[in-house]
Amino acid sequence: MESKTFKVPSIGCDGCVRTIVNEVGSLQGVEHVTGSVDSKMVTVEWTPPANWAEIRAKLIEIEYAPEPN
Repeated sequence: MESKTFKVPSIGCDGCVRTIVNEVGSLQGVEHVTGSVDSKMVTVEWTPPANWAEIRAKLIEIEYAPEPN
């Protein structure tokens, strides 16, 4: 299983976190998604067929782009 923790500057409320969890969590292979309003950090765990490029593309599509590393 792969995992990535990253900052999403546009998180402003629990609804934002819920949207990220629901949308990213619906991708095939995504096992677990958590987020924090206070830290604006999100952690995603996945297995194939999911991959970081697909997860990042979904985040951009729903207007919660991850901060570049």
